[in-house]
Amino acid sequence: MDHMQAAEEAPRAPGRPRSLRVDEAIISATLDLLAEGTSVEVLSIEAIATRAGVGKATIYRRWPGKEALLHDALATLKHPGPEVTGTSVRDDLIALLSQVGPTNHDPRFAKIMPCILPHLMRSEEHYQAYQDIIEPRRNRVRQVLNRGVENGELRPDLDIELILAMLIGPILVQRVLRWHPDLDADKMPEQVVDVLLAGMGPKQ
Repeated sequence: MDHMQAAEEAPRAPGRPRSLRVDEAIISATLDLLAEGTSVEVLSIEAIATRAGVGKATIYRRWPGKEALLHDALATLKHPGPEVTGTSVRDDLIALLSQVGPTNHDPRFAKIMPCILPHLMRSEEHYQAYQDIIEPRRNRVRQVLNRGVENGELRPDLDIELILAMLIGPILVQRVLRWHPDLDADKMPEQVVDVLLAGMGPKQ
């Protein structure tokens, strides 16, 4: 009997409910396998169950199949991010952009995303699931930009969606693909924001 099966059968100990501990073990096993190089196509419920130390039936009671489990597992990699202060568009954008791409929240993200991106591009269903995961974070940046337009910090004629892509794109590419070896991804949020703010501010 492995450790998680023992945990399922043992008397409940103080702390997290047993079902939550099992859910976390299954999610963690899924992410571990992906981070170790298991492709989405090869990843199986059986392998996840073995790594998590649970039976396959335990997983199927929680998720209808691999795709639903994969969606929830990837969603946990996206940290909610910092609370914006509202003091200035610049400060809020830098705080939000500092959480773009692989961060210290979960080191597995950096290993998983480059491998899973081709899969997302091949599957419209998974692409939409990925959009569902990142849209709340994207919307927080959108809200800061809209606030800046409303209070006069930014020009009223900005294409908000284009600015979103211009803010997030360079940082994401650098952090995921390490596109340019001479660029420091940790400094880029401030650098990108300052460059773009020069063109986004009110017309003189």
